Amino acid sequence: MTRAGCHLCDDARVVIAKVSAELGVGWREMDADADPETADAYGDRLPVILVDGREHGYWRVEEERLRRALAGDRWSWRAGRAGRADGSRQRGGSDRDGGPKAPRTS
Repeated sequence: MTRAGCHLCDDARVVIAKVSAELGVGWREMDADADPETADAYGDRLPVILVDGREHGYWRVEEERLRRALAGDRWSWRAGRAGRADGSRQRGGSDRDGGPKAPRTS
């Protein structure tokens, strides 16, 4: 989620494009101000990074943390722990560009 004229959004775009290209995943940018409810929801926290529709972070993109999230370690704050913070693994869902995602096989 971004906003026109936002320098942090410009910085985030560079990191997201780099990591997404390295991992071969799609992504899209949405203007938070295009919808009043969305603008109210995100307010001054832009940019907000969503992974599979869930808020991953805001203001600054932590490159390594984003890389881990996109590689499957989505919800743990600690490096090296696979799956969610509760120990379960997420299967299925949708990918970052809104299309269906194949379940993991590992």
